[in-house]
Amino acid sequence: QVQLVESGGGLVQPGGSLRLSCAASGTIFSINTMRWYRQAPGKERELVATITSGRTTNYADSVKGRFTISRDNAKKMVYLQMNSLKPEDTAVYYCNTYSDGRYYWGQGTQVTVSS
Repeated sequence: QVQLVESGGGLVQPGGSLRLSCAASGTIFSINTMRWYRQAPGKERELVATITSGRTTNYADSVKGRFTISRDNAKKMVYLQMNSLKPEDTAVYYCNTYSDGRYYWGQGTQVTVSS
């Protein structure tokens, strides 16, 4: 029932910025905690950022001060603003939520940080 679709990835130089978007459907969006994960080649998927229904946020240490997660409940959107990007941020970024007794994932959007 729930569907998540990520967008906004691309190629950016170190120090640059990208804004990822996740569009949600099939859920009462306002009550869901939303998360961004990422997975780099050969590495485990890691939690990058979390935002609760009350807009409490949490970030991985590696992105604190550089990334900002936000949400627009009216639009059923969650965003990840990524600034001061580093090559080690290169990964596929996934949107995630829990609803109706299970976790849901989008298909991911590729972020490549390279000169």
